[in-house]
Amino acid sequence: MGRLRGARLIRMIALTMLGAVAACAGGAPPTGDAAASPAGRTDNAPAVPAGTTKDLVVTRVLDAPVDRVWQAWTSPAHVMRWWGPAGFTSPVAEMDVRVGGTSLVSMRSPEGHDMYNTWEYRVVEPMTRLEFVMNFADSDGHRIDPTTIGLPPGIPQDVHHVITVEAVDEERTRMTVTERGYTSDQVLEISRAGLEQSLDKMAASFTRT
Repeated sequence: MGRLRGARLIRMIALTMLGAVAACAGGAPPTGDAAASPAGRTDNAPAVPAGTTKDLVVTRVLDAPVDRVWQAWTSPAHVMRWWGPAGFTSPVAEMDVRVGGTSLVSMRSPEGHDMYNTWEYRVVEPMTRLEFVMNFADSDGHRIDPTTIGLPPGIPQDVHHVITVEAVDEERTRMTVTERGYTSDQVLEISRAGLEQSLDKMAASFTRT
């Protein structure tokens, strides 16, 4: 039962993100067999050459000072405002931001299904740089293999994240997010769409009073 629920959840997440990819490309989201396959993958979906990996890199200039952008990654109340793609909420953000610490964050689908991730910190340089390794987890923060909850084999584990922030001026910050270790172009683009949607929510959170 848990595996089936996980499969339905990842299908919904994948379709949401693939819809964003298609919209950016001027196409349409996958339907039929393509939509039913794990993460929207089709038989001819491109793969990264064996033995190599690709990085996902996104840079944003945000209308917020460095300290507020830093809080967006480190403060529970701030993380819960933006974590997860469009339509998702984040009901859990148990933050332990220190080298060797682990945070537990969740995203909740519009149907009420929860998915958990851990962020295990490797580098914490306040107001400058944050590095952590992200994995899927259960609600208690125990690491799990993503395939056990219905995720496709192409979803990587131990994804190394690097977040850097620097002031453009007193009211704007340049932020770069790098995710390392992707072995599938399809999964990388799904992840990119999800990240872009999440960062849209982050940017919008800075305009709230």
